[in-house]
Amino acid sequence: MKNRTALISVYRKEGVVDFARAISDMGWNLISTGGTSRELKSAGLEVKDVSEVTGHPECFDGRVKTLHPAIHSGLLSRRANKEDQETLNELGYQTIDLVCVNLYPFEETAAIEPPVDDPTLIEMIDIGGPTMIRSAAKNHDDVIVVTSPDQYDEVLAALREAKGEPTKIDPKLRKRLALQAFQETSAYDSGVSNELDSRFIGEIIPTQSHISTGNGVELRYGENPHQLAAFYPDSHSQNSLAAAKQLGGKPLSYNNYLDLDAALRLVTTLMLPEFEGMHACVIIKHTNPCGASIDATQDGAWANALLSDPESAFGCVIAFNKKITKTTAEVIGDHFFECLIAPDYDKEAIEILSIKKNRRMLTLPTMAPRQSSIKMKQIEGGWLAQTQGPPMIDWNSIESVTKKEFTESDIMLAKFGTAVISDVKSNAILLVSTTKTGFATVGVGPGQTSRVEAVRIAARRAGDKAKGSMMISDAFFPFRDGIDTANEIGVESIVQPGGSMRDSDSISAADEHDMSMIFTNRRLFLH
Repeated sequence: MKNRTALISVYRKEGVVDFARAISDMGWNLISTGGTSRELKSAGLEVKDVSEVTGHPECFDGRVKTLHPAIHSGLLSRRANKEDQETLNELGYQTIDLVCVNLYPFEETAAIEPPVDDPTLIEMIDIGGPTMIRSAAKNHDDVIVVTSPDQYDEVLAALREAKGEPTKIDPKLRKRLALQAFQETSAYDSGVSNELDSRFIGEIIPTQSHISTGNGVELRYGENPHQLAAFYPDSHSQNSLAAAKQLGGKPLSYNNYLDLDAALRLVTTLMLPEFEGMHACVIIKHTNPCGASIDATQDGAWANALLSDPESAFGCVIAFNKKITKTTAEVIGDHFFECLIAPDYDKEAIEILSIKKNRRMLTLPTMAPRQSSIKMKQIEGGWLAQTQGPPMIDWNSIESVTKKEFTESDIMLAKFGTAVISDVKSNAILLVSTTKTGFATVGVGPGQTSRVEAVRIAARRAGDKAKGSMMISDAFFPFRDGIDTANEIGVESIVQPGGSMRDSDSISAADEHDMSMIFTNRRLFLH
C-alpha cells in the first residue's frame, strides 16, 4: 500500500503529467481535481478524485471542492504531534505530504483588452488554491509545497535523494519552497486588491497600494560601495527596464539602473505624435539629461545631443528610440559610455559597439511612447504617490504674453523643450535650438536652489550656442533677473508656466529685450 500522498491541482498544466508520473513511480498516491485529474488519468496514471477523499461532490461550478476538513486536516496536522495524529485517525482522514498547485490567471484576465466584465473577472479569483498553498506552507516541516512548474525538477531531484521521504528533504529547501508559496499568494492577493480598487472605487490614486515584484537581483553595491542594493523587477511592466535584455558585459550597477531609467523615461517622452518617424537620442549623467535631440537621422540625433555638453557626457548612459544602425555605431566610435539602450541593434552595430569591453548594451523591443502612470516614492514613515508622465500641455490654451509672438516653428521647438525639461531635476532651465533637420538641447541647468543660477549654468554649458536659443523653465520666474540674464547670453524666446506675483516684471523685461514669451500654465517640477 502506498503511504505518501500528493494533491495536484493546477491551472497551468505544462510538465504536470511528467511530474505526477515521477512521484507515482516513487510509490506515492495521487489526489487531484477537475481538469487536472482528467489529464492525469488520460495519461494512464492512477488518480483519486478529491470528492472521493472528502466524501462530498464538487459543487457551485467547482467553487467548492478542496475546502473541506479532509483536505486541510491532512495538510495542517503535525506529524510529530501525538494529539494531532490521534485526532486525524479518529476523523478517518489521511495525511497529505505534497501539494502542487498554481492559481487561476487573475491578472492575465484583468489585462485583456477590451476589459472583461466584473462577473467574468471575479470567477478568476482563486479561493481553494491559495488556501491549500498557505496550509501546506504553514506546515512545511511535514508538507512539500510546489507552486510553479519551474520547481518540478528540483523537487523531484530532492525526493529521489531522500528516497521518496518528504521529511528527509533538506530543511532549507522546504523553507524556501514555503517562502515562495507565501510570496505567490501575497502577489496574487495584491493583484486582486489593486484591480478591484481600480474597478470598484475608480480613483486614479488607489485607496491602498499593494506592491509585488519578481525575485530581487543582488547588485554589487548601492550608490556608494558601503550600501547594499538590489533590483526588484515588476514582471507586469513591459515598457521598462524589467523587460529589457542585456547583451553581454558586466552586470548593471545601482547607478546604472537609475540612469537607464532616466534615459528610458526621457526618450519615450520624446516619442510624441508630432515627432513620429524621427530619431530621438538622449544622454544622461547622474539621472539628468546633459543632451537630447530629435532628428531626421539617427547619427544626427547622436551628434546634436552630444554637442549639448560633451564634457558631462563622459561616462554617460545613452538611449535611442529606434534600432541602432552601423552608421550610428561608427559615429559613436570610441566615446566612453556606461550603458546604451535601444529597441534593437544591427548586427554590425553590436560588433562595433562591443569592441570596448566595459560597455553594456540593452534592448527593449517593447519601447513605446510614455504614458502617465502612478509613481511611488518611499519616505520615512510611508510612501508618496502621484501620477507622472509626459508634460501634457494644452498647446491650444497657451498664452502669448509679450508683444513679440511665437511662430509655428517656435511652438514645435517649445514642444521638444518642454518634453525634455519635464525630466530635468528642479530648479531646471533648458536652452534649446532648431537644427538643420530637428531640435536639440544646447544647455542644461539642472537641480539648482536658485532659478537664476540654473540660467547661468545652462548658459555656461551652451556657450556661443546660446545665441538665438529658446529658454525653457520648469516653473515661473520669481524675479526678472532670469529674463535679463537670458537676454545677456542671446536667448530670443522663453517658455515658462507663469503664475508668479511678479509675472508682469518678467513680461516687461522680455518686451524690453524684444523677446517672445509664452505661459503654458503647466509647472513641471521634478524632485
